[in-house]
Amino acid sequence: MTSSASSAPRFSRITGTGSFLPPERVSNQQLAQRLAERGIETSDEWIVERTGIRARHFADAGTATSDLALPAAQAALEAAGRSAADVDLIIVATSTPDMVFPSAACLLQRKLGVAGCAAFDVQAVCSGFVYALTVADSLIKSGAARCALVVGAEVFSRLLDFDDRTTCVLFGDGAGAVVLEASVEPGVLASELHADGRHVEILCTPGTVSGGQVLGDPLLKMDGQAVFKLAVGVLEQVARSVIAKAGRTESDIDWLIPHQANIRIMQGTARKLKLPMDRVIVTVDEHGNTSAASIPLALDAGVRDGRIRRGHTVLLEGVGGGFTWGAVLLDF
Repeated sequence: MTSSASSAPRFSRITGTGSFLPPERVSNQQLAQRLAERGIETSDEWIVERTGIRARHFADAGTATSDLALPAAQAALEAAGRSAADVDLIIVATSTPDMVFPSAACLLQRKLGVAGCAAFDVQAVCSGFVYALTVADSLIKSGAARCALVVGAEVFSRLLDFDDRTTCVLFGDGAGAVVLEASVEPGVLASELHADGRHVEILCTPGTVSGGQVLGDPLLKMDGQAVFKLAVGVLEQVARSVIAKAGRTESDIDWLIPHQANIRIMQGTARKLKLPMDRVIVTVDEHGNTSAASIPLALDAGVRDGRIRRGHTVLLEGVGGGFTWGAVLLDF
């Protein structure tokens, strides 16, 4: 490397994306039939009207989060023209790790057949990928890493209460990944992270493991109206903040990729930013809410179908239990 290159400003840029969904696709009709066997009534019409979801994917009992993360990571590496040996940082955003410890990132590292680089998980629920990408960007800019593998992966179906039709219809399993590399040209333009622990109760899984037993309730609980009300407001605020921080305007955004929780939240955010829905990447209809995996899954979908291209400006934003939220503005 020349001295001029060595002294050049250090930035990070996404060089590859990948994703993976477990093979079992469960339509609303199929899920309604399963719930009917439990005496729970729902329908495709009821689910679509309230959420925009038509299907989701469920992992089988033998599949763990790191199993979903592996093919997503491999696809991202291939797209970036990199091998696992090039990676010097692995971050997995997940709320459903394979085990209490070690991290899903360490398990993914082993499955990739490499060793030595830093590997850890980030837990910020549905905001997790935005958190993880921001951490990776900061480590690259500091010089601590040059080639990061950033993954969002979940088996959220393991947390669902299938006696609660208001929550069990919302979530699915999957994984998405990006390769983030050091660059002399800006890729990640600005990011911002927030949390407000006063709202812990509106979206949580309050169980824990102690003495070999599960204490509390290990199934997901959500106050949907409270989440909706908070989500639309904070997503608009953080979006405007990162756009201003980057010295851009809303009109500069080519694509909005929000966390895929509910089509009404996504529509509300787009409307506030004066973005038409044809500039919003939507996968919630086929994926459901895959928590930390939803943003990288949607990003990869947009890249692979040709909508997102080099030079496009993309806004990623997420909101989740904690209560957490954040956004990243990047030039792809």
